[in-house]
Parts: sequence; C-alpha cells; structure tokens
Amino acid sequence: MRRRLLPALLVTAALAGCGGQAGTADGKFEIVTAFYPLQFLSERIGGDVVSVTNLTKPGAEPHDIELTPRQVGDVAEAKLAVYIKGFQPAVDEAVAQEAKDRSFDAASVVTLLPAGGEDDHGHEHEEAGHGEDPHVWLDPVRFSTIAGKLGERLAEADPEHAAGYRERAQALVAELGTLNTEFADSLKTCERRELVTSHTAFAYLASRYDLHQVGISGIDPEAEPSPQRLAAVAQEARETGTTTIFFETLVSPAVAETIAREVGAKTAVLDPLEGLVDAQGDYLGVMRQNLATLKTGLGCS
Repeated sequence: MRRRLLPALLVTAALAGCGGQAGTADGKFEIVTAFYPLQFLSERIGGDVVSVTNLTKPGAEPHDIELTPRQVGDVAEAKLAVYIKGFQPAVDEAVAQEAKDRSFDAASVVTLLPAGGEDDHGHEHEEAGHGEDPHVWLDPVRFSTIAGKLGERLAEADPEHAAGYRERAQALVAELGTLNTEFADSLKTCERRELVTSHTAFAYLASRYDLHQVGISGIDPEAEPSPQRLAAVAQEARETGTTTIFFETLVSPAVAETIAREVGAKTAVLDPLEGLVDAQGDYLGVMRQNLATLKTGLGCS
C-alpha cells in the first residue's frame, strides 16, 4: 500500500500548496470524508456552510480503496479530514501524511469492540485477535456520540459558524436517539435472536440490541470463509432454527445463498451502510429499512 500511495503524495505539493489553507470558490469550509456514514454526519452537521468530498464513491466497497493523486490532493487541501482510523489503510496513510493536525478520527471518541473472537458456541472467527471492529456507525448510540463530538470539532475549526454546527449536531443526536428507541422497542421480543450474516459487520448492532451475530466471513467481506467456517455456520443455523440468512449490498450474495439452501432458509439484504447504493436514500432511511428486514427475518412482534 505504501508503494502505491507515495507517488500520489509526491504530487500534492503541486495540488495543494500549503495544505488546508485554501477554501472553495464560494468560501465554504472544506471537509473530506473517508466513506458514506461520515459524509452523512458531515453534511448534516455542516449544513450549507461546508463543502463535503467523499473519498469512497457510491457503490464502491470501502475496505481496501486506493486513492488517486487527486484524492490525496483533496485530503491535503481539506480543512478537516473525517475518517475512522484502522478501517481504510490508504486513507489512514494519506491523513497521516497530509492532514494529521486537521483530522477527526471518529473511532477515537467511542469505545470500540474487538474484531473477531469466539461466538457463544465456541466457534472461532477467522479474524480473531486482529484489532478492533470499525463498524461503529451501525450502533445509533455510538453514532450519536460521534455526531456530538464532530459538531464540537467543527466548531473549534471554524469558530465563525460554531453555533450552527452545535445546533445541527444536537438536532441529529436527537434523531439518532429516536432511531435507537425504534430499534430497541422493535427488537425487544423476537422468536430468534441469531443474526446470521455474510460478514461480521453487525457486532455493534447485535451488542446494542441483544442479538447474537454469526458471521460467515470476517470483518473483511472479500475474505473467503474456510470450509470449516461454512460447516460451523450451517450447523449453528440448523441448531437455532434460523430462517433468514442476511447478506449485504456491496458484495456477492453467493456464499449466503449457499448456506441458505443448505439449511432451508431464505435470504434478505441487511445493509452495513459502508456505501450508499440508493442515491435517494440516507443513513436514517437505510437503518429503518434494516430494522424492517430484521423484524421480518427474526420474527419480532
């Protein structure tokens, strides 16, 4: 990754000059975000006084993106880079090189869960021991904490508009509180609490609402699960009477469909919100669609 990124970094002097000092032509405060959920936060909290550039294009899988020279230039020019350290190596390196003092690491303001580990049946996840799980945005409570902290960070970086940032951040915190209540109430009583997913993106959601995530693949959705892991997941699905195997929007559903056929279950889309597929939707709408999918798949009353 370092060899791929360094040539891009060499051009940033020409692209950015003394990085972070330039504004947009209309004078807006420039923010660069690593992927969609952070774009959503930045746009909602920033309002019409910011310009937001997202490094992960719609429909792209964000885990292993590579940055173009122009995107590295965007990081260098931005007045604030919003990212989750440890999720996207190329973004981590660009921020460290070009925007270290003009960055907001969303993972630094909440408590993270470990990646991997063992499930309740002693099945070892393949990524066990490899750092922390970055998917914090799937927990509305943690996400609301990030929203409040980002509002403060923007107020500090752009004091002229501080009151507006804080006001919009608190409004979003209230909306996320309502979303949390909807999830908690809707998932309180369900026939099943096992959440069998194509990859382990939903640990925060499962932990918050007392569900048990069973991931076919690990944190990286592109990683191929071993035959042993496939057999273990199929066995657990049978033992728990699982009726729905959930797969995500940005990767192939083939493995989830294979497990579903083997255990006689249905499949349904559960969106990890790593990228926005429907340009007409937003974080809140997709999360509510996820809730409806969970209620059906888990038999919640």
